[in-house]
Amino acid sequence: MARPVYIVDGARTPFLKARSGPGPFTPVDLAVQCGRPLLARQPFAPDAFDQVILGCVNVIADEMNPARVAALRLGMGERMVAFTEQINCGSGMQSIDTAFRYIREGRADMILAGGAESLSHAPLVFPQSGVRWFASLSLARDTMSRIAALLKVRPSFFKPIIGLERGLTDPIVDLNMGQTAEVVAHLFGITREQCDAFAVESHKRLAAAQSAGYLKGEVETAFARDGQFYDHDDGVRPDSSVEKLSQLKPVFERPWGKVTAGNSSQITDGASWVIVASEDAMQKHGLAPKAQIIDSQWSALDPSIMGLGPVLAVTELMKRNALTLESLDLLELNEAFAAQVLGCLKAWESEQFCREILGLDGAAGTFNRDKLNVDGGAIALGHPVGASGNRITLHLINAMKRLGKKRGIATQCVGGGIGGAVLIEAM
Repeated sequence: MARPVYIVDGARTPFLKARSGPGPFTPVDLAVQCGRPLLARQPFAPDAFDQVILGCVNVIADEMNPARVAALRLGMGERMVAFTEQINCGSGMQSIDTAFRYIREGRADMILAGGAESLSHAPLVFPQSGVRWFASLSLARDTMSRIAALLKVRPSFFKPIIGLERGLTDPIVDLNMGQTAEVVAHLFGITREQCDAFAVESHKRLAAAQSAGYLKGEVETAFARDGQFYDHDDGVRPDSSVEKLSQLKPVFERPWGKVTAGNSSQITDGASWVIVASEDAMQKHGLAPKAQIIDSQWSALDPSIMGLGPVLAVTELMKRNALTLESLDLLELNEAFAAQVLGCLKAWESEQFCREILGLDGAAGTFNRDKLNVDGGAIALGHPVGASGNRITLHLINAMKRLGKKRGIATQCVGGGIGGAVLIEAM
């Protein structure tokens, strides 16, 4: 028998915009910064968990298996099993899904599931021509061979490639993520003005949430080694406007492209954790559930239109659980790009897409924008890829509690042509 699974608590760091050079925190630093206060307020010892699962995409060389490194730094004990998952942008959500399945099947009772990413620490990579030259130099065994190798050196060998740029390019279709958003915009006739207007709304909603104090119970202050502290998401631009954004040039498809730096998610560092537990664990430790995980879904499609992944995943969840778009109280759809989010909404409104791709009798309907990303999203917050899926799930729970809502879905597109979604009911 499948057991019910609950989320009892969670916390995240502020999402910090990557600027010039590595930021103050590595992925493990970030995981520890929000993990310590989260564990400190629990009525049980940190070693009471069965295991730790952390999503992380850009693992740095000094922190192999960051889940294990974070668990040890959090004082969870040397016997704590911890592993790191990587499914691109879905990694932080996958950690929750994996925990959900372990607990549902009776293989665990309490798991710390999270995501952490420090995109500002993404490495610079030498070009392959440079790597081959370094290899030939290291293989030279005598003076003449070394001289011969040195004479073959070229300045281009030392021109580094930004690892993040290559990581955000799909190797199958040879399109970067921004270009896939352009494809979606073209397919559904989404305009530049619509993209910019959506981006402005994201910033306005986040600014309003910060001003109202809605994020105080979710965001934990992060303290750097130099004594600096960070207590809020710093990418928000409250004064954003369509007029200002219209001045930006398209990044990927000039001159007519729709995707700009202003209507795309920001390159950001951040981490998020949730505590996933069974009924037995809650009774044992005297815990109160915030929400129940009802179901989850992963779907896949052509990588060139990866931004439509949420449409497939959410629709399968709705089919399986007898839901409609209208019956959802809230939807958190990660804002990789404004064009991508708008494309998902357009796909549900398209009778042809819903019939031919989703297997529905007709259009799924128009989703109420007032129930979508009610406190802004990654365009204003940023998108630390390994953490975002965890953050949107945590925030969905907190937003439902604040607004007195019952049922919601957190969903996101995933580079490579995947969509993930988790169905949550507030307690």
